Amino acid sequence: MMAAGVLLGLAVPPLATLAKPLLVPALVIPLALALVRLDWGAAAAWRGHPALLARLTIWLLVASPFAVATLVAALRPLGLPPPLGDALILMAAASPIVSSVAIALFVGLDASLAVVVVLLATALVPITLPPLAALLAGVAVEMSVPDFVLRLAGLVGSAFAAAWLVRRIVPAATLAARREHVDGLAVVNLVVFAVAIMDGVTAFALRAPAYVATALAAAFAFNLLLQAAGYAAFRRLGRRGALTVALLSGNCNMGLVLVALQGRASFEVTAFFALAQIPMYTLPALLAPAYRRAL
Repeated sequence: MMAAGVLLGLAVPPLATLAKPLLVPALVIPLALALVRLDWGAAAAWRGHPALLARLTIWLLVASPFAVATLVAALRPLGLPPPLGDALILMAAASPIVSSVAIALFVGLDASLAVVVVLLATALVPITLPPLAALLAGVAVEMSVPDFVLRLAGLVGSAFAAAWLVRRIVPAATLAARREHVDGLAVVNLVVFAVAIMDGVTAFALRAPAYVATALAAAFAFNLLLQAAGYAAFRRLGRRGALTVALLSGNCNMGLVLVALQGRASFEVTAFFALAQIPMYTLPALLAPAYRRAL
């Protein structure tokens, strides 16, 4: 459903335009539904590992963009378009997507670790992203930390409040019995988000097919490279933990970067952020057999 849905916005451009106002709700609702399904006892246990959480945060927000910037610098002489290189660095400097918590639940990874790391990285990215974007990509990201934190707090806080209310009203046994329905609702909202972010990308693809093909190939390649690097860096967590870190490493929240850029990014960068949703929505399904074998 996710893999097919992400292509729907490209195939039916008016649908992408129609769905665009639903970007923010479709971002928040999957997180709320994942929080409804989450084992909160397991999530709270991760607070007893501050050193590990610090290493994970540094890896996601600092080490990853430096690694990608190094690779981009090596690829520029080979013809990598400058806007695409900047977009790749900005992608790596972003925090993980909040829906990675829901995806971790779908594929059997550690959603409790995912939610703790996602919230921590999302809280800190307003501090780390602007200087790294200027240093590594030469892109000025105007991000008022207090305003951005308040905006994030509103988004994440609303998801937590909705999940708390549902868990208070609906018995735990009922939620457990309806887990597939909850996951189905999350998938529907993820598809709405994927359709909405494709607004304008189809027309751009017809104008610049070579750039779009290169951007799509780069999106798949760098997603997988970051996942492999994340797995290797944290393999001591065991397969389930390392695969969870891999999922968080490769799936970056470029929606937050777009919000921070406030429309000042070139459409080449914006188009890459939209096209990068395709590997994020297809790879979980493609990698599901590998997850099952590994776990």
